Amino acid sequence: MKNNNGFSLIELMIVVAIIGILSAIAIPSYKEYMTESRRSDAKVGLSKIADKQERYYLQNNTYTTDLAAIATNATSDGGFYIFDVVSANVSGFEVTATAIGDQASDTDCKTLSLTSTGLKSATGDDPTSCW
Repeated sequence: MKNNNGFSLIELMIVVAIIGILSAIAIPSYKEYMTESRRSDAKVGLSKIADKQERYYLQNNTYTTDLAAIATNATSDGGFYIFDVVSANVSGFEVTATAIGDQASDTDCKTLSLTSTGLKSATGDDPTSCW
């Protein structure tokens, strides 16, 4: 009698099925986690722009719509958002971050906004979860 060591085809197929089930659960969770974590890229960028707007205001007695005037890039550090100063005058400003690239699939938070008074808002399917 010969003693065979190894796996049978049935055992191998069971392992492949288990790996398939686990990956079907893990991959969507991972994608959602990454989407949510990338939102911090926009939050940090908006806060930096608000700080630079305040410095600009102290020197010029007005806010600016020109991101170059406050030495800020139009895209976030991670490259997932593009910034735009919607309005700026003597009394205040509003800056928005719009999702681009891979982050554009984030339907819950398409844009995030911050005003000079600290008002935070967002647009999308679930804007309450953005900030």
